[in-house]
Amino acid sequence: MKRMKDKRVAVIGAGSVGKGWGNEKAAAVRLAREGARVLCVDRKEAAASETAELIRAEGGEAQVLCADVTDKAAGEIVMNAMQAHWGGVDVLDYNVGISQRGGVLETSDASWDQIFEINLTAAMRLTRAVLPAMRAQNGGAIIYVSSLAAVYSAPYSYVSYEVSKAALVRLARSVARENAQYGIRANSILPGMIATPHVNAYVDKETSPETLAAQRAAMVPMGRQGTAWDIANATLFLASDEANYITGVDLRVDGGLTA
Repeated sequence: MKRMKDKRVAVIGAGSVGKGWGNEKAAAVRLAREGARVLCVDRKEAAASETAELIRAEGGEAQVLCADVTDKAAGEIVMNAMQAHWGGVDVLDYNVGISQRGGVLETSDASWDQIFEINLTAAMRLTRAVLPAMRAQNGGAIIYVSSLAAVYSAPYSYVSYEVSKAALVRLARSVARENAQYGIRANSILPGMIATPHVNAYVDKETSPETLAAQRAAMVPMGRQGTAWDIANATLFLASDEANYITGVDLRVDGGLTA
């Protein structure tokens, strides 16, 4: 029996910012391989379509939705699409985020607001959109992909990212406590040093990919970076019924970095 058979899943950020496997691209494919029906949501239609085509090529079921999470109507748009395709939603998987280097003195109000809008506020809006349907069916799972930066200081400062991701962990716990009585679970995943296109696109644009990968791997007790599939597997577990008594948890996927 497939672990996600017939589960209706909205994967927010299902595309990748570059070549290779981003966390949510891998998560969308992993969930589909276990029988989920996946709505691939991304602000870039081509990126979402690429993920959906990978799912379909393996015999899975996927739909594409081009949506920008900064649109205040994004939650309604996603929920309407889920209703139209499959009559509702069982899992919301939110993994959209950007970062900008800089500490308190270097971070402008505009930059702070933009990062919080994408990393936190949009997650709240998407959650608010799916909760009524999940409550009505007395069940559902919400997964927020935060970051180890929520609890661990990197060698460089990017305060707006760190604080927004810490707040996302707190959002997961608040949603978990408030909705446990409705059979709804909410958890967060804190990826550590994961090798994805996002790292070179947002975390460090100046260092060469090879040097950056070596530097990051050297920081991890396991001696290597993780992959998008490590995050995808954690997502699958938290989305599945195997985790049906787990809620309000922040799951660190970090190779022992914070052990």
